Amino acid sequence: MKSIKKSNKLLLKIILGISLILMSNTTNAKAAEIVTLINGSFSRSINYEDFEKLAKTKRADGVLYEIIKISNQGEKEVADFLNEEHELPIVLTSRLLNSRIGEVLLARIAKIIHPIRVTKSSVAVPAIRSAIIKGVYLGEGNLTMLNFIKAYPNQTMAINTPALMSVIDKVESISEVVNFFSKSPLEALKKVEPNKIK
Repeated sequence: MKSIKKSNKLLLKIILGISLILMSNTTNAKAAEIVTLINGSFSRSINYEDFEKLAKTKRADGVLYEIIKISNQGEKEVADFLNEEHELPIVLTSRLLNSRIGEVLLARIAKIIHPIRVTKSSVAVPAIRSAIIKGVYLGEGNLTMLNFIKAYPNQTMAINTPALMSVIDKVESISEVVNFFSKSPLEALKKVEPNKIK
């Protein structure tokens, strides 16, 4: 089976990778039922159930199947990505979010992922925070892309495709930032007083 093309895999990794370090408060709201990919006036919507079926059976249906085939991706690889678990230490990640770099990254990811037809950061940022917290809860301390989608607190989660594509050139530095915040700093922060993190 063909491997996911490097660029497509990076797009998926960027969404999840950056989201892993963007965490704060949670809200009680309805979970996402639809993911809509938006590119100008063009959009394609995928039901959450299609993601869930793919994650469980490694077989895709409908629009999701079409997108996977058009992108020359393998169903198994995409299913594995949806199920990939990332351990997320809630307290330490929350402390990172309250740092200056955390606030900057949260604002940037909110330009890519937001409720449908609502791009204001005042709405998009809390939605991402809620999805991460609830996603970690659903995963009992681990976050997967599937649980992030399931926990997103709006019926339709929109992904701004041009905004996502614009970060591809910066993927190296973003990957380094995600690595930095997900590994050594977490250990270092255990020794730092919360009020000393800027």
